[in-house]
Amino acid sequence: MKALLCESHGPAEMLVIRDLPEPQPGPGEIAIAVRAAALNFFDTLIIENRYQTKPALPFSPSAECAGTVAAIGEGVAGWQIGDRVAAWLGYGAARELVVVPAESAVRVPVGLELAQAAGLFVTYGTAMHGLIQRAGLKGGETLAILGAAGGAGLAAVEIGALLGAHVIACASSADKLALAREHGAQEELDYTAHDIRAGLRRLTEGRGVDVLYDTVGGDLAEPAVRSMAWEGRYLVVGFAGGAIPKIPLNLLLLKGCDLRGVFWGDFVRREPAAQRRNMERLLDWAAGGHIRAHVHAEIPLERWTEAYALIADRKAKGKVVLTL
Repeated sequence: MKALLCESHGPAEMLVIRDLPEPQPGPGEIAIAVRAAALNFFDTLIIENRYQTKPALPFSPSAECAGTVAAIGEGVAGWQIGDRVAAWLGYGAARELVVVPAESAVRVPVGLELAQAAGLFVTYGTAMHGLIQRAGLKGGETLAILGAAGGAGLAAVEIGALLGAHVIACASSADKLALAREHGAQEELDYTAHDIRAGLRRLTEGRGVDVLYDTVGGDLAEPAVRSMAWEGRYLVVGFAGGAIPKIPLNLLLLKGCDLRGVFWGDFVRREPAAQRRNMERLLDWAAGGHIRAHVHAEIPLERWTEAYALIADRKAKGKVVLTL
């Protein structure tokens, strides 16, 4: 089978495609013929050994995939060859065949494209965990999202709107903000053209933001914390801006607000039942057309450098998916 491999740490240009033996499912496992493998921002970090997950070399990137059931291990019930399926692996999905525990696989509903299903786990799973388990977001609260046009940001826009929040999309260009509005944002703020603190105060009529979903970090973080409402919840999701910010702790005291980490990968491991409920709810929304799981680009595996560049250069408006 064909696999995209990281054989030594470095930029995406150092990845290679190799032919590997086909894996066989063991007891309780299924093999998936991968048709779509989604990429996330952390895929640009993991291949350079700059992410908290550090797989042994060589490994395949991509944490999530969708395809069809190709083989079924002993003791597995409920699956048949050819069933459409999606799964979260953590890493290793950018190859033609993967083996996963059957209990971790999710059936893809009729009518949902495999490229969309492949991108549901990380971005939408993170947004669900962040907004529900970590923030306890309530209908009528104000939700601001930094990096609202990326895959993680658009997922938070859609889910926040479905949960009844007043959603403020914050992004770096007019076209990105227009995309966020198409996905359910009610207000918008271009943080390259306007001061983010002043803008959020204006859009909340001076009250501040109840929940802030930050996928960017960097220089935006401190002024965003200064924009929080009393008892607001600031969600630390990622650092697409590059730098990890240092927040003055006196701001938390003065605002009476919280900083809350959103580590979806560990949530999956620690609370599998809650994760399963989140994914089932997401799939119901996807099947009903309530979330779009927007795919910015579907790029053949052989052109992986183009896919990585879209993410690294922050040009992606939604998910970037490798196709096989």
